[in-house]
Amino acid sequence: MALRKFLVRRILQGVFVLWGVVTVLFGLRAVSPGDPATLILGQGANRELVERVREEEGLNEPIYVQYFDYVEGLLRGDLGYSWQSSRDVSAMVIERIPATVELTVAATIVAIVIAIPLGVVSATRRNEPSDYGATLFSLLGISTPNFWLGLMLILVMSVWFGIPYPDVATDTFSIGIVHIPYPTYIGFDFYGFPTGRRGVSFADAVRAIVFDQSINEMGTWLHYITLPAITLGTYFTALITRLTRSGMIDELGKPYVTATKAKGLPNPLVRYKHVLRNTMIPIITVLGLQMGSLIGGSVITETVFNWPGLGLRLVDALNARDWPLMQGIILFIAISFIVINIAVDALYTSLNPQVNNE
Repeated sequence: MALRKFLVRRILQGVFVLWGVVTVLFGLRAVSPGDPATLILGQGANRELVERVREEEGLNEPIYVQYFDYVEGLLRGDLGYSWQSSRDVSAMVIERIPATVELTVAATIVAIVIAIPLGVVSATRRNEPSDYGATLFSLLGISTPNFWLGLMLILVMSVWFGIPYPDVATDTFSIGIVHIPYPTYIGFDFYGFPTGRRGVSFADAVRAIVFDQSINEMGTWLHYITLPAITLGTYFTALITRLTRSGMIDELGKPYVTATKAKGLPNPLVRYKHVLRNTMIPIITVLGLQMGSLIGGSVITETVFNWPGLGLRLVDALNARDWPLMQGIILFIAISFIVINIAVDALYTSLNPQVNNE
């Protein structure tokens, strides 16, 4: 019951936050320079045609009337249409969501898989080389701008070198009916990551596995998403590493850890079942906040890697001053941020029942 009241209260707060976002976006659109009718028709349109579009679109109405019309449209699920392409904004947003979600989830997986074990090792081996290495890695990860890291990965992994792998040529000789292979050439080649727009989506790759029993599409998808996911997830990885390390150090010094060790529990069980579990609440808080930030922060990464998600579309809309499309994309990011944070708050109770939702 308490959880239900808590969720209702947080949802109402989220609605007010969303209303604030809508109002600020509309205000920025109202004060931005340029005539929307001219943006729709182009610079060469005659005055009569421009006036007719202004009348049809309600642009001659007072600003508060335009605002209420816009809010009324949002309540009906109508985000308007793009000034640049004359397409429905809802469709333009929805068709780019899967690519952005793929990139965000992949970056989060990269961060969790690397950061938590690294933070645990760093905390349990303090002042050892592994601790210094983890600390240096997290410092570099937090200090490195995403756009610079993305460009460097493209240059090093796609243009200059790539990942080395052994290149072995073989032949066989026969003894009776037995054919024995032997190497005729041993060297190294370099695998370069693709730099163009992704070839297949994750849904296409899964569909190929299920219906065609082919993993080639999944391999292609992994090749395309690897560098963008590393770029987007590096800061996140460094942040989670530092949080895990500091939380583990705090927990390892508490009396219950000494008591569990005195009972003879093995160290891995103490670290991963008891200490790490108690460290997870602040980590999950940051995970929730950063998931929303990753969706918003993917703008730069998608632009650098030409990844066909919402971020790249937002940049295109910004260049064209396509305000309805910009508003639709930013609203989606705001809604995502609110929903993720409410879900994280609700998750607290399952991890720690002592957390008071009131």
